[in-house]
Order: sequence, then structure tokens, then C-alpha cells
Amino acid sequence: MRILISNDDGITAKGIKVLSKALKEIGDVTVVAPLTEQSAVGHAITMKNPLRVTEHYNNGDLFGYAVDGTPADCVKMGVRNIMREPPDIVVSGINHGSNTAVNIIYSGTVSAAREAAIMGIPSIAISITSHNPDYFEFAGKVAAYLVQLVYKYGLNEGTCLNVNVPNVPEEEIKGIALTKQGKSTWDDIYEERIDPYGNKYYWLTGKLIELDDNIELDHFAVKNNYVAVTPIHFDLTDYSLFEKMKKWDINSFFVTRKAH
Repeated sequence: MRILISNDDGITAKGIKVLSKALKEIGDVTVVAPLTEQSAVGHAITMKNPLRVTEHYNNGDLFGYAVDGTPADCVKMGVRNIMREPPDIVVSGINHGSNTAVNIIYSGTVSAAREAAIMGIPSIAISITSHNPDYFEFAGKVAAYLVQLVYKYGLNEGTCLNVNVPNVPEEEIKGIALTKQGKSTWDDIYEERIDPYGNKYYWLTGKLIELDDNIELDHFAVKNNYVAVTPIHFDLTDYSLFEKMKKWDINSFFVTRKAH
């Protein structure tokens, strides 16, 4: 099994090292990750600047390839330019911090997996619910387990799995829950501060507004010590509203103009 690994925390992050070690037990791993941290860049791709790729070594051994771009850039570069044959699966992570509910939209980790899905490659994004995790190794086990399931059963076209693992000891995990994207969101503000020279600057902060209340929603599941596995798709169409809008007669704008 050919496995391409990326992330948004950067190629030196602990999470990607743990992920690489876990997946080398089940397949041939290639790491292509951002040179620097790219958290919350979403699905950005680099268009008007050149991308540079450098080999990255750990203890004298080639670990992977660092790209001075975004997570989506890394997946494109890995598939099109670095790997000799396309990967059987792409895995993004292990992200430092959860990617549930509205965070999915902003996440560079999820976007790397979604880019693979757009390219027709089965993919998984995996995160652990702490920015200073203590239990990376269990998340690595979960990743390896799910990679083998996806390799066996496949995924629908355009779909990837978004996985969130609670940062608790393995014995405290209650199970793996199949979940939907939650509705919890952030009440964001830009806090005004003053730098040492007396100039204003702003720092993004805020608080989480928890709206999820059952185990079928990702944020609630991980909060209650379940691993949350959510199948997500890049098709953002609101099909319910699409059907309602057929009654709007939106083309009447041009019909009226032509009549006059």
C-alpha cells in the first residue's frame, strides 16, 4: 500500500512523526508536508509564487519532503511530482488540536485530505483534541486501523474521513463513533493590543459556543471520549434550498429585460 502523508503543523511537528511511524507498519510511506506551520489556512493553494521543495532529514535519515506552501500544495506536489506512482491513500495529520464542527472549514489538515478526494484518492484527516497532546501513539493506532478499513472498503468519490481522537489515555476511550459534522461554532473577536512602540495590533481570540448535544455529532462525541469519524464531501451545494429556489423564477430578470 502506497501512503502519502501530509499535515498543516509543518514537517517538524511531532504528530506527523508519530503518524509516519505508525503507518510504516502497514505500507510504503512518503511524507510531503509544509516547511512551516500552516494551521487554519483552509484550502488555499499557491498560484503566483514559486514552490520550493527540500529534503528533510531526521537523525541523518530521509524523513520526507518539505514544501514552502500550503497543505493542499503539498498533496498536489506529492501526487504529481514526488511519488513515482500515485498513492493508494492520503493521510493528513496527526493534527495538534481538534478539527470538529465549524473548524473543519478552516482546517489545513482537513483541506489536505479534501484535496486528495478532489484528485480521486481516498483520504483521511486525523486530529487529536489538544495542542499539547500526551497520547499521540493511540491516535497513530487509530489512523493505521482506519487506513486498512478504507483500503479494504474504499470511499465514495469525493469523500474523505475526518477523524478526531480525544487526548485521554487509551483505557478511557469509550469507542469509535460514526458522526456528522457538529454545529458548535466560535464567537470570534480581534482583541486590540499595544506593541512596545505604542502601535495598535490585533490578536484573534474568542470562545467556543457549544451547540452539539448528541453522540452523532463530532464535537459532542470527542468531548465524551469517543473517537469521532465523520465522512465529509467537498460538494457544498444546499440541495434542499436548490429545490425551493426552483419556484423563485430567477430567470425572469432576463425575460423582463428582453421584453423592454
